[in-house]
Amino acid sequence: MTGDWVLISDDLGTCLVEDVLPRRTTLSRAESGGRSEEQVIAANVDVVAVCTPADAINGRRLERELTAVWSSGASPLVVVTKSDLVDDPGTVVRAAEAVCVGADLVIVSSRDGDGLEAVRGRVPSGVTMALIGPSGVGKSSLVNALCGHEVLATATTRGDGKGRHTTTSRHLIALPGAGLLLDTPGMREFAPWVDGEGLGETFADLDELALACRFNDCRHGSEPGCQVLIAAASDETVAERLESWRRLQRELAWLARRHDGRLMAEERRKWAVISKSVRSVTRP
Repeated sequence: MTGDWVLISDDLGTCLVEDVLPRRTTLSRAESGGRSEEQVIAANVDVVAVCTPADAINGRRLERELTAVWSSGASPLVVVTKSDLVDDPGTVVRAAEAVCVGADLVIVSSRDGDGLEAVRGRVPSGVTMALIGPSGVGKSSLVNALCGHEVLATATTRGDGKGRHTTTSRHLIALPGAGLLLDTPGMREFAPWVDGEGLGETFADLDELALACRFNDCRHGSEPGCQVLIAAASDETVAERLESWRRLQRELAWLARRHDGRLMAEERRKWAVISKSVRSVTRP
């Protein structure tokens, strides 16, 4: 996996990978298509830049991506790209900040150069930053702008506004005078992996409201004195965040059940093979 550190031996001029060292951070998602299997996106990155276009911010997707980043052990950075396509960048920033609780946010234009130094400042020497986001969000253009020359191919979005897959593999790129950039292929679907440890960080605003709930174990369903429900009744943004939190909780619970069931089935098959082998050896 891109980002892994390995032990290599040199045997008469032939380099062999002997072992993969433990990962400091692991950015994963559930494989697309409803499969209960982990797909590792990047390893040992320090910062993950979650890229979203200024003219088409998808708050629900941002919540999913941030949950995965918080779970990975890396620091999240929300990068709102293509600021030159909107008339009022301030409105865009406020819309993104509503769902990017606790994460730093930068708005950039790869064409005009706005915000590039703020991104560069997050990748000093010795730091690795991964870029994630759907196709057409401008990740490759951002890499080129930060490097000062074209290192990755780019393409215009399709007529329906969706991106083209110009990046089909991961690229680890040395940023001049700074650290490393890891560009990843665009992902149309994004579901956090089963641990869901980052859910509390992503929805820290709801957790703060929940501190005033009457019950310590309030699930924000129909409990009396639930401050989250009270806030959601009068604030559309809180209501949307609460519904998204519920949806992600259900999805992560479903993935965990599927994953655990698959592991249990594999364990049963393994022991069935062992038992059959033992019987064949001990049979008179």
